[in-house]
Amino acid sequence: MKRGKVDSMLPPSRLGMVQILIGAVFVYLLFITFEIPHVLKHGFGSSGSDDSLDALPITFMLESEEEMGESDAPSRPTENPFRDSEGSPSRTPQRRTREAKKVSGLVFKDTLFDANVSRDQVSELHKAARNAWTAGKKLWAELESGKLEFGLKNKSENRSEPCPHSLILSGSEFEARKRVMVLPCGMTLWSHITVVGTPKWAHSEYDPKISMLKEGDEAVMVSQFMMELQGLKIVEGEDPPRILHFNPRLKGDWSGKPVIEQNTCYRMQWGSALRCEGWKSRADEDTVDGQVKCEKWIRDDDDHSEESKATWWLNRLIGRTKKVTIDWPYPFAEGKLFVLTVSAGLEGYHINVDGRHLTSFPYRTGFALEDATGLSVNGDIDVHSVLAASLPTSHPSFAPSMHLEMVTRWKAPSLPYGHVELFIGILSAGNHFAERMAVRKSWMQHKLIKSSRVVARFFVALHGRNEVNMELMKEVGYFGDIVIVPYMDNYDLVVLKTVAICEYGIRTVPAKYIMKCDDDTFVRLDAVLKEARKVHGHRSLYIGNMNYHHKPLRHGKWAVTYEEWPEEDYPSYANGPGYVLSSDIAKFIVSDFEKHKLRLFKMEDVSMGMWVEQFNNSKPVEYVHSLKFCQFGCIDDYYTAHYQSPRQMICMWDKLQHQGKPQCCNMR
Repeated sequence: MKRGKVDSMLPPSRLGMVQILIGAVFVYLLFITFEIPHVLKHGFGSSGSDDSLDALPITFMLESEEEMGESDAPSRPTENPFRDSEGSPSRTPQRRTREAKKVSGLVFKDTLFDANVSRDQVSELHKAARNAWTAGKKLWAELESGKLEFGLKNKSENRSEPCPHSLILSGSEFEARKRVMVLPCGMTLWSHITVVGTPKWAHSEYDPKISMLKEGDEAVMVSQFMMELQGLKIVEGEDPPRILHFNPRLKGDWSGKPVIEQNTCYRMQWGSALRCEGWKSRADEDTVDGQVKCEKWIRDDDDHSEESKATWWLNRLIGRTKKVTIDWPYPFAEGKLFVLTVSAGLEGYHINVDGRHLTSFPYRTGFALEDATGLSVNGDIDVHSVLAASLPTSHPSFAPSMHLEMVTRWKAPSLPYGHVELFIGILSAGNHFAERMAVRKSWMQHKLIKSSRVVARFFVALHGRNEVNMELMKEVGYFGDIVIVPYMDNYDLVVLKTVAICEYGIRTVPAKYIMKCDDDTFVRLDAVLKEARKVHGHRSLYIGNMNYHHKPLRHGKWAVTYEEWPEEDYPSYANGPGYVLSSDIAKFIVSDFEKHKLRLFKMEDVSMGMWVEQFNNSKPVEYVHSLKFCQFGCIDDYYTAHYQSPRQMICMWDKLQHQGKPQCCNMR
């Protein structure tokens, strides 16, 4: 009845329009019903997020330490934000990523530096670079073709024999092996090595490294020897690491007294020495497995300073008898036989001489027990025999991939199109599997990297052992965060990796800032970026722990000749473990390299200082110095921390995540 009334009130044309309108409203409501869940799932205002993404290279928002969660990697939107790469319509912007380059784009020509070749040692470095590049190019071609794989499979079968549980060498056998006992599988917990020897009589010494003699002075009489646990060489031209350097100085120490000095040398950098000078370590000092670091022995200047005179008189007054202590002489004497045993404990090495505990040395940065693959004894000593026992029968380093965790979450995000604010090049050696894995699991998990706002890549040259290169290729293919610089690795040619980092940071991943660090450097990304942003405008910058007026050494192992460096001072330069420079400086370096104008120097960080100084002649550079770019070890509130072992890397990352504080980890 009502419907008929309404129909009678509306003309036929208007009735049709009302029906169409009602139908349109119904379709709209139906569309909204299906669209709302989609909007709730993907969020509102996609165009706004794209605008903020476009602004990222200029103004990134710094995340706090508590916001270091993972997120997916973004990439640049296409020209038309509502069309995907195939050209079909889409309601959400499609972000594109691109495949990372596995090989550096740095071009090293055979004729490089021919115009600058001279008879000095700088030209020798250029020749070494050319030879390393030629050998690396050939090896890389073999790796890509797969020619090496078959031969290495046969080799690995021959290497499956277990390592011996114990080893013994007579004095003559030890001498024949150049005073080195090879420990094929390293050491393990409670492994021990015993050396039976006799110190030689003191001899005259004129070496200026030991004593600076004035005219008319008599020669210094010296008797000392060195027992060292050594590791495998990392790259050609680099000395093996000293995992434990035990150095008794019977005569010839600068103090004039017999002492025992212990130390480590990691990547050709000596740590701080532990000197035992006859005084027992204080009770408040850290012990090693409950043992003091230094025991007491008799000194001719012993004034019993451990007990004050007031305490002595008080004890006499109340009739308290002093506990009798037994002092032992210095454990080594010229011409006197000794039996020395070094054993591996939970916290460090323990050394006993003639059955008495003498010193304990805590484990230090970067070394594991299995790294101690050789015992060397040198100096003023006759070795009668060497015995090693309780040794491991297998070596994890024979299977480097055991250090790697092939888990998707550790893979690198895809490279974004367009610019990023910071690119980090990490110098690494081919066999540093554990170090790279620790970096992936620690500071490379920062939100800035996981979102591709900051990009980090390892730069690795080819190793002398083909087995390492084959494992490296598997790592390259899986993680996607390694750039191969195709030359044969050599300690003096690390500078080539630095140039490769600059080339990658201006062409493959165009970045506003470029950072170089080592694979044993822990980086606080937010702090480093904040430090770079303090330099206003578009000024060129060079940030790090600066050395000003540093003088080259003219004598000794690190000697630099006047032909190599004629000036009295090096240019101002940032220490190599971590520094930042602006992209215009990096472009200048790559351009000069390709024009055959870039001077190479065997010290990578000094080279960078030299190049920045040259750039500074045409455009002012702001040098920023901060001790928080730590050269040795770690300090609280660090920007970067150097010489961090894989275990320390994970510990420091955990402290940042759970405590939100940049604190050091002291374990090794």
